[in-house]
Amino acid sequence: MIRTVLAVAIVAAALAAGPPARAGAGHFDETVLWDADTDQTYENFHVHALGITRTGTVLAFTEGRYEVCDAGPRDVLLRRSTDGGATWQPTQVVVPSQDGSSPGNPAMVADRATGEVFLFYNVGTRDAGNTTCSADRTRLFVISSRDDGLTWSQPRELTSLFDGNPNGWTLHNAGPGNGLQLANGRLYMPANHRREISYSVPERRYGMSGLYSDDHGATWQAATPVPVSASYPMNEVRVYQRSDGALVANTRNAVGGGQRRIVAISQDGGTTWSEPKLDTAIDSYVAVDSAVRRYSGGPGGNGPDRLLFSRPDSTARENMTVSISYDEGYSYRYSKVVNAGPSYYSDLAVAADGTILMLYGKDGANASFPARVALARFDLAWLTDGRDSAGEGPGLTEQAIELAGVRHGTGRAVSDPLARGGEYLTFQAAQAGDRVEVPFVVKGRSRTPAEVAIRYLRVPDGATVRVAIDDIPLPAAEVDTSSASLPMFQVYRQGSLTLQPGKHAMTFTVTGPGHGGGMTLALDHLSLVTGGFPADPPKGITDNDTALNFAIASGTWATGTGATGYYGRNYRSHAAGDGSSVARWSPEVPASGVYEVAVRYTADPNRASNAPYTVTYAGGSATVRVNQRANGGIWVPIGRYPFVAGNAGTVELSDGANGYVIADAIRLTPVTGR
Repeated sequence: MIRTVLAVAIVAAALAAGPPARAGAGHFDETVLWDADTDQTYENFHVHALGITRTGTVLAFTEGRYEVCDAGPRDVLLRRSTDGGATWQPTQVVVPSQDGSSPGNPAMVADRATGEVFLFYNVGTRDAGNTTCSADRTRLFVISSRDDGLTWSQPRELTSLFDGNPNGWTLHNAGPGNGLQLANGRLYMPANHRREISYSVPERRYGMSGLYSDDHGATWQAATPVPVSASYPMNEVRVYQRSDGALVANTRNAVGGGQRRIVAISQDGGTTWSEPKLDTAIDSYVAVDSAVRRYSGGPGGNGPDRLLFSRPDSTARENMTVSISYDEGYSYRYSKVVNAGPSYYSDLAVAADGTILMLYGKDGANASFPARVALARFDLAWLTDGRDSAGEGPGLTEQAIELAGVRHGTGRAVSDPLARGGEYLTFQAAQAGDRVEVPFVVKGRSRTPAEVAIRYLRVPDGATVRVAIDDIPLPAAEVDTSSASLPMFQVYRQGSLTLQPGKHAMTFTVTGPGHGGGMTLALDHLSLVTGGFPADPPKGITDNDTALNFAIASGTWATGTGATGYYGRNYRSHAAGDGSSVARWSPEVPASGVYEVAVRYTADPNRASNAPYTVTYAGGSATVRVNQRANGGIWVPIGRYPFVAGNAGTVELSDGANGYVIADAIRLTPVTGR
């Protein structure tokens, strides 16, 4: 039996005590800035940028589109507010379409030293024979304003900065949304690129780089791109700076559908970038541009570090949600739905008084582009239902333990800039029962309930592990650390224990192979979180459009939207058969425990009255027959089952039924009080 012992140091970061949780706390208001129903000039609006100047003027940009088309004629529009977003000046056409040209994709960054504001945009064109609404080539420009957006300079073209790139890129976009000014004064604007639309998605060589200026925008240089990979097609991109100075790029996945985001790290101010990985801090959702914005803390900031993330939290463009992180974006603790209806791209800004501003597309019958653009304003208390506020904080204390510390035995540290401490521990178990032991010290003067959160590197050959502290298993002790395909770091909250101050030992015992058949254990980081309020549970929904967690295991299943009541963008269907055609969901289980499984489908008289769902759970499987002729468009429970954290459990639906079977979505809800 292999026994590896690690000696580690603990870093404590105490945050102020928080107010009691209360629904309805805080302030929220919303103003519609553009409306295609009342302004007949434009068919719709899309792609937004939001920023605040040095003097506090709020600048809101969007594309006004004359056609429902990415490459059609459009104007770049601006509205200004000098009172924090309470009132707005009339629309300015900052960059007009000329002779049908297509300026768009606004992205801004403001220089806090000079007050100058820089607006990046592109002008797209289509090659002969391109009948799609996607451009093949773009020219990239920047204009600037020294009077808070009242007037603008003549454009400067920056396209040549990417001439001769080794990836054959012909399309260059800034952002969109916003760039940032680093702690050292560098202006940074992320950029995304690809080849012509005629290529397949893997052949387009989607990638991300950046533009930076060290002379207050007088000149701009191109950054070295993130290494391009067909497995990580990086599209629209946002960048934020961590408190340690590193830059994090968080990008849309160009494949489409319900996807994980993609992340990369820069340790040199965005000049060069690491290899990318999938991001698991936010659940999979529809592929769109999303906003990431630091609220406080970080370089030159005060108070706890907070990071905000906005996106449509669904596999369709709907359910605009904002989440908040207290650990630099490794996980998100609380979330709030801003708009449950149609929701599209978004951007975030934070005013000097702590008010959060979100510019986002909403409403309309088009599934891809909004009819209206709104500016929502809210505070931390509203966002967190009173669990955090600018004055009092969230009341959280984290003791951070790097698991790739001093080692004895067979475990080895592997450098990875995406690991929380820059490296992770990998351990190859020879047999069940092999374990890693981590001594640690709890600081303080009294017994303290601590939430235990562990960040693993999930790999295809990952093992199943059981975790204990002082030989007491954690409430959610077991995790299957294998991944379906690509490696990814993921935080699992594994329950709470009350710990005495002083020395303790955490053990990671390999109990067997993961569902991929491997015995590798890769450990990154342990967090002991005290105080505050529990994290929001994941919504637990896996849709037929969730790329990594749904698959057609066999047969040919049609994609449909004809019947109402489906979740997300569509559903899959199959006629009655012999049971050989199977659709499979592999849900992400956030913590080991018992879950109620519910299914969703569209109902119709031609559906099966005996659709067979087979649930494979920890220790067995069960088949439940569901009448899909009734109760369409709602969640229908099919039982309670134990699952191990990870995605080893499955729910399958076969065509062995007496009518059409509908594969739409499943939901896992933790069962408490058992």
